[in-house]
This record gives sequence, C-alpha cells and structure tokens, in this order.
Amino acid sequence: MQPAKVPRSPRVLILIDYINPLNFPGAEKLAKPALTAARATVRLRDVLQAQKVAVIYANDNYGAWQSDFQALVAQCCARDDISGEIARLIAPRPRDITLLKPRHSAFFCSALELLLTEMGARELILAGLATDMCVQMTAADAFLRGYEGVWVPSDCTAAETPQAKTASLKYMKDVLKCDVRSSRGAGK
Repeated sequence: MQPAKVPRSPRVLILIDYINPLNFPGAEKLAKPALTAARATVRLRDVLQAQKVAVIYANDNYGAWQSDFQALVAQCCARDDISGEIARLIAPRPRDITLLKPRHSAFFCSALELLLTEMGARELILAGLATDMCVQMTAADAFLRGYEGVWVPSDCTAAETPQAKTASLKYMKDVLKCDVRSSRGAGK
C-alpha cells in the first residue's frame, strides 16, 4: 500500500486538544466554553475546507506513550458528557492529519514542524484548548519559527475563566503578533 502524500497547504488549521476527556482539576470550568469554541471551530473548519486549507489535529497523549489517536477519539466520543459531545462534533475526518504531542506546545517533541515544512505552510490558524496554555504555547513556538502569519480566532478557543482567555489573547496579539479577530465572517 502506497502511503498518502502530505497535502500542500500554505495555510493550515491546527486544532489543539479538542479531543479531551476533560478530567483534570478545573475542567468543569472549561467544559461549557470549550463546547462553544468547538462549535465555532467546526463552522470555521467548514469555511476553510472550501479554501482547501489542510487540518491538523495536535492532541495531548495524556502521558500514555503507547497511545493511538483514533483510540483516543473513540474513547472520548463514547463519553456521555460534554467532552463526548465535543469529540463527536469535531472528530477528525479521513482527510485530516492527526498527531499526538507530549506537552503543551504542539511543536514540542512532535512531528509538527517537519509536517508543516512538507506541506509548505506559511500561515497557521490555531484553535483549541486551552487559550492560556496549549494554544498560547503553540503560538509562541510558531512566532519563534517565523511563520508569516498566525491567526488565533478568539471564538475558537476556550479557557477556564474569561479573564484568563482575555489576558492570553492580549498577550498573543501584543507580544506574539497574532491576529486574534473572531472567525465570524471568515469566508466573506
């Protein structure tokens, strides 16, 4: 069997930690905002699909070094709570690329940088959980790597508190030079 070629995509949507059992301290505060952000992200993903923008899921391995992304998706989809609803809503499609990450940034100790180079990516769109942790760490690493543009749609991320989200978006805008405008109107 011939392996699938990596798609060329100068813009890439990276979905961070949406496939998540939400079983950590503070998750109860993150759950509802995460569902709202996931709904906005699915709308954005559909708009970007029409523009042929590739999608990469970068997800924690939760310390399970023999983990499998599809098994994680199945486990989360089977849950009868908000984490299951989010997973069923935003689960990867066959054409999407998935990778597991061991820490906060999607770049740290993962194949993301190599993958983005193979794709010819110059601009990144970051969405996911949590705004003030994994999304911000990924944005910082993208900034350090000199991507032409990083967009963090404000409505496509969630944090445990509105204050944490606001402060993180401000930091990403002011320091990391990210575009943090909402995804509303993205296809216009």
